[in-house]
Amino acid sequence: MKISGFTFVKNALELDYPIVEAIASILPLVDEFWVAAGDSRDGTTEAIRAIGDSKVNIIESVWDPRLFVHGAINAEQTNLALSRCRGDWCFYLQADEVIHEKFLPTVRKAMEENLNRPEVEGLLFDYVHFWGSYETCQRDRHWYRREVRVIRNRIGISSWKSAQGFRLDGRKLRVAHSGAAVYHYGWVRNPRTMKKKQIALDSVHHDQEWVTKHHPDREARFEYGSLQNLALFTGTHPLVMAGRIAGKDWSVPLNPAVKHDHNRLGNRALTYLENKFLGGYRIGEYKNYILIK
Repeated sequence: MKISGFTFVKNALELDYPIVEAIASILPLVDEFWVAAGDSRDGTTEAIRAIGDSKVNIIESVWDPRLFVHGAINAEQTNLALSRCRGDWCFYLQADEVIHEKFLPTVRKAMEENLNRPEVEGLLFDYVHFWGSYETCQRDRHWYRREVRVIRNRIGISSWKSAQGFRLDGRKLRVAHSGAAVYHYGWVRNPRTMKKKQIALDSVHHDQEWVTKHHPDREARFEYGSLQNLALFTGTHPLVMAGRIAGKDWSVPLNPAVKHDHNRLGNRALTYLENKFLGGYRIGEYKNYILIK
C-alpha cells in the first residue's frame, strides 16, 4: 500500500498559516507529499523546501486571477497537486490543518482495512476548530463537524468548488470513518494577521468591489468577540505545533459587543439542545459525503 499526501498554499508566512507543521504532521505516514506552491511573495516556497525531507515535492504554480471568484483557484491548485499523487490513498490537508501524531496508526489501519473495499472511496475525519486561542474551540452547529481528507486514487475523484471536499462524477463520495480528527487552526492568529487572512480568503471568493465594501479598513484588527461561550480544549496539541504555540506573543481583546453566529442566543440555545439531548445530532446538517459502514 502506497500513500501520498498533498496540499496547496500561497503566502503562508505572511498570513501565518502553519503549512510546515501541516506537512510535517503526516510525513511519517506518507510515501510522498506533493505541494502546489503558488507564486508567493513572502518566502513560503523556500520554507517548505527547508523542511529538507526527500518525500516533499514542490510544484511551483502561478495563480490565475480569473479563478479567484467563488474560490475556484483553491480547487484548481488542489487538483494540480492531486494529479501528481501515485499512492493508493491520497491524504489531503489544507495549510491550516494538522494531524495529531496519536492518530497516525489509526489512519493507517483504516487505510489497510478499506484498501480492498472498492465501495469505500474515501475516509472521513472529525474536526476540532480552534477559535481565538489554542485553548478554545468551536462546537457550534454552523461549523462543519466532519470532512473527507483521504481519497482513493485513480478513480476520477477531484476537488469540489472551493476545495472543502471532493466529488466523483459530480456526486458525493461514499466514505468510511477514519477514527481520527483534523485539528483546524485557521482561526487562531494575531487579530491583525487574522484580518489580513480574512481579506485574502474573501478575495478568492468575491470580486474586489465586494471585498472593498466589507473591508473598508484593511489595517483593522479582526474582532473575535467574546470567547466566553466557546468549548474549552482539554486535550494535547500535535507535537509539531509545540514551537508555534510556545512562541505565541499576542492575546485576543475580548469584545462582547461583536456578535458572531456562535454568540447569538438563539443559535447557542439550539446548539445546546442538540448537544445535550440529541447526542450531537445536528438538525438539518449539511453533509459533504455519504457515510457507509
